[in-house]
Amino acid sequence: MSLEMKDIAQLIEDQGKAWKEFQEANDARLKAIEAKGYAPADLVEKVEKINKDLTEIGKQMTEVEKKAGRPKAGDDKQVTPEQAEYRKAFGAWLRTGEGDQRVMRDLGRKAMNTQSDPNGGYLVLPEMDSAIDRIAPTISAMYRLADTRTIGTAKYEKMVKTAGMSMRRIADGSAGGETTEPTFAKITIEAHTAEVEPWVNQETLDDAIINLEADLAEEAGMAFAEGAGTEFITGNGVGKARGIAAYTNVVNSSYTWGNVGFIRAGKTTAFMSVAPADRVVDLQHALKAQYRPGAVWMLNDSTLAVMRQIKDASGSYYLWNPDPTAGFGGRFLGSPVEVDDNFADIASASISLAYLNPKRAYTIVNRQGTTLLRDPYTGKGVVKFNFRRRFGGGIVNYEAVKLMVFSTGASGL
Repeated sequence: MSLEMKDIAQLIEDQGKAWKEFQEANDARLKAIEAKGYAPADLVEKVEKINKDLTEIGKQMTEVEKKAGRPKAGDDKQVTPEQAEYRKAFGAWLRTGEGDQRVMRDLGRKAMNTQSDPNGGYLVLPEMDSAIDRIAPTISAMYRLADTRTIGTAKYEKMVKTAGMSMRRIADGSAGGETTEPTFAKITIEAHTAEVEPWVNQETLDDAIINLEADLAEEAGMAFAEGAGTEFITGNGVGKARGIAAYTNVVNSSYTWGNVGFIRAGKTTAFMSVAPADRVVDLQHALKAQYRPGAVWMLNDSTLAVMRQIKDASGSYYLWNPDPTAGFGGRFLGSPVEVDDNFADIASASISLAYLNPKRAYTIVNRQGTTLLRDPYTGKGVVKFNFRRRFGGGIVNYEAVKLMVFSTGASGL
């Protein structure tokens, strides 16, 4: 068994023990409030500490998964002779900037079956580009769960049928009439350019021990992932991806195509004090039944810490339970919980909780290829490496995502 697997096994065991302790301590807190109107400070502190421990265990699980999923840029498996030759030339170019540009261009074509333009930057090594793609899903839940498409054009277009034909009855002998025709909407997602620019000291480049390709790939991958993860939740769509929380939101009872339906939490800075589960149940059932298989809760760590304390209406059992098979966020009301810290903390008018089917609701598009420019001139003693890639994202099915807004008023179900 690998070290990562041993770590995961131990963390799962720790999570189970901590959850049991949390339930016992929180039950005692709730009984104290019911009997005295308040809970002793030491008991409240104990509950908060165990809750923080559960959050920390979840973060450690995610970190172990992240490390286990990172590829090695120096892996030589399934490398063609052209790719091996290009890798050697590419590595020399990274460190010194020297090399025959014509040879690099020709090798790039053979190695990756595409164009490589010295004036516009060389295409990165295939394994480096793979590292950038594979690091990203371990940081953003939306990146990992949404429908992802690789395109060769500037934008992705999809037709969606928003209404079908309606049957109607006709009387015997009647001529009948025409039924309504299906209604279609076109969804367009543009792949906008993004860049990251790690700076490397010349001394580092001179050190042959350092695996420069792996280091740059990891740095670029992390930067692209963090930026993309934020955009997929809150991006405004202007020169970037549009996030699920950045569309026009309407109370769910008034939902129409092109908007995102929401449920009010009932309070401005917290879940309701009495029967807090009711509005969360409303949110779950705001999503049509056909979208619930594959649906998840999406929220940040601090909101999850609050939701762990929610019980059913009778107070008999907790609605959250640990379940490593559903992801390290566990399950709430039977659906997996996905932690994405790009969601806002609970505050007045915040969008801090979503219930959605990510595969049906959201599409991420990646323009094929990542380019790299080498700039040894701008700063003395350092070399800038400019990575560029094009991607975007947006909702493709407005019915498949529902949000909770922390405000007062009727639920809007």
